[in-house]
Amino acid sequence: MTAYGVSSMFLHEYTSEEIFSFVASAGLDGIEYWLETPHFWLRDLPADEVIACRRAHPEVATLTVHTPVLDLNPCSINPDVAEISVAYAVRSLAIAQALGASVLTVHPGRRTAKRPPGDADRARFDHYIAALREAALKDTVTVAIENMEPSVNSLLYTPERMQAVLDAEPWLKFTFDTSHALAASEETAMQYIDLCADRLANVHISRTGNGRLHLPLDRSPVIARILGALRDHHYRGGLMLEIDDLNFGKPLSAEEKCAILAKDNAFMRECMEPD
Repeated sequence: MTAYGVSSMFLHEYTSEEIFSFVASAGLDGIEYWLETPHFWLRDLPADEVIACRRAHPEVATLTVHTPVLDLNPCSINPDVAEISVAYAVRSLAIAQALGASVLTVHPGRRTAKRPPGDADRARFDHYIAALREAALKDTVTVAIENMEPSVNSLLYTPERMQAVLDAEPWLKFTFDTSHALAASEETAMQYIDLCADRLANVHISRTGNGRLHLPLDRSPVIARILGALRDHHYRGGLMLEIDDLNFGKPLSAEEKCAILAKDNAFMRECMEPD
């Protein structure tokens, strides 16, 4: 059954308990819990608190986890940065298991310089994937790699490249970020679904507009078509709203954030569960 959720980072200024409460009040039943959520990240990763939140909010039944990425890059030219980034990704898998998460989303990394990736960058990517593979084969959490927005130094931003990576790694799944795909085109977003739907484990859903990523859905016809394509491909995993609150130009109250989530939740359900 499809789970309708949101990234915890949309509610980054709140405690874990408040985040779960707000998600439930918006009628959502899932959370993509970023390990860099400040209340968690800055307090030594208290997994027991998140587990307690899950018990207190059984209506939020689906939990996925996002590995740390903000200061990290597993393909960094700096060997210390690359090493700790890979280690955090592997550690994230163990944390996701402890939290009872179904999916761990990882980023592919990028070339440090804003130049096209070369052989050395691809070798670092291969090392990263090998470390994840070794950890994943010992665990029950699904690891899913995310497509990035078009960028000269990105290692994974086309449907064809994603398909090639997935074909080479049968254990690995796909987290589809609609906003990253739409930064190229709607056609690109549809190609991801056509080529990789059979490996799809998670969806980060948001809109693009005027050069900005991760906007609310706002009953977008483009998003409606993407959701229709996912439905037609019988996708039944998580739909996790990934909204950047910096796009609003002013701080939003909890009530305003919950209203945005409730509106997008209703729209997703209409698209995925038509009468």
